Amino acid sequence: MKKVYKSVESLDKRCYEKYGLNEDLLQEHASIAISEHIKILPNVKNILIVCGSGNNGADGMALARLLDGKYEVTTCIPSEPKSPMGKIQLQRLQKLEIKVCDTLPDKDFDLIVDAMFGSGLNKELNDFYINIIKTLNTKQAVKIACDIPSGIDVKGNPSPVAFRADTTITMGALKLSLLGDLAKDYTGDIKIANLGLCDTKYEEGTNFYCLEEKDLNLPIRTKKSSHKGDFGHILVVAGEKIGASVLAGDAGFALGAGLVSVLTHDDRLALPHHIMHTHHIPHNITSIAIGMGLGNFEKDEIKKILTLDVPKVCDADLFHSDIIIDVLEGENIVLTPHPKEFCSLLRLCDIADIDVKTLQENRFFYVELFCRKYPNITLILKGANTIISHNDKMYINPHGSSILSQGGSGDVLSGFIASYLAQGYDALQSAINGSLALTLSAKTYPYNNYSLKPQDLIEGVRKL
Repeated sequence: MKKVYKSVESLDKRCYEKYGLNEDLLQEHASIAISEHIKILPNVKNILIVCGSGNNGADGMALARLLDGKYEVTTCIPSEPKSPMGKIQLQRLQKLEIKVCDTLPDKDFDLIVDAMFGSGLNKELNDFYINIIKTLNTKQAVKIACDIPSGIDVKGNPSPVAFRADTTITMGALKLSLLGDLAKDYTGDIKIANLGLCDTKYEEGTNFYCLEEKDLNLPIRTKKSSHKGDFGHILVVAGEKIGASVLAGDAGFALGAGLVSVLTHDDRLALPHHIMHTHHIPHNITSIAIGMGLGNFEKDEIKKILTLDVPKVCDADLFHSDIIIDVLEGENIVLTPHPKEFCSLLRLCDIADIDVKTLQENRFFYVELFCRKYPNITLILKGANTIISHNDKMYINPHGSSILSQGGSGDVLSGFIASYLAQGYDALQSAINGSLALTLSAKTYPYNNYSLKPQDLIEGVRKL
């Protein structure tokens, strides 16, 4: 997993003060990183670099100098540089007689580099830059954002528009604003530029992490002498929408649970042959999955189940009932709300009364609020970039995509998490691995992204 920061200003400052690396040297490495990426792109001859008035623009001007003579480069600087480095970089271009213009040229380019605003944007763009960004977004070209797509603010939201990049090359380390849900349609592939020293010397401690594919720890069985009881027993509580519990149970079985039982009072429930049907709570369960498709299940019975000292994954309908409060002081509990359900949970917990739009624009903030009040709970806030949080640590899974925007995906996720819980993983490990298993299973799907079924996710996890 990679470290993530709300801001890298303190990291850059440490480079200056501790390692004697000045701002000019860091900028040179930033521009070299972008130029090295450009060199591997095919069919690029004409390049437009649009520079802002601050240090992001200075990075772009340094890049123009590096590319001069190798490509046909047009450097557009719509506003006079204001930062000291911006002024220095412009002087260098002028001394080298590299052409600079102050309006967007009316011609086509193979590549456009956005170097207008960095990661510190804390206000809405003015009409001048809104029009520039809108124009650039209409251009047919490969597009690279320097550090962060211009228009994405410190919270990760377009303000109100943003540059749509194919690739974002961010400087030094990952920024939290790149990993907001609303930023995902603008960043493209995110790459980290080395600024002249190794990660261990540039980075410092953080509470935020970005999950990588290699972080998935599959429950591979290494013990040769074993039986089904060694791998846990999931109890899935079925409600009115019984299909949800069948999916969760089947998913849990596919990811290694030795036994899966579905608790239901409906004898007509058709279960796969490998999943057991029960009217009572088995004595040997090692995890519980509850909430998916629950509907109007008997409240007293739900309360009884929630008081059991067994690891649990709680989903869906539970977040619309004050019954969920009963589990929030427990341990080894994973909550898996989507945004609307999380808004309901925040109200039930007297944390905030907000709508989904407000949440989506401030996802990290409200997750922090919840986990500060309930530090023992592991929370998964579903989304394009799913947030997994426990106590003061936050992990972002960036591998989700619109392929998962199908009914039943969340039921499969609950089953995956329940399987890890059943096999003895703690709540945070189960949440991280279950979330990664879901998103990476979706990546194995070989057909059109609108056609996935939940069963495909269950089948895909067998191939990881």
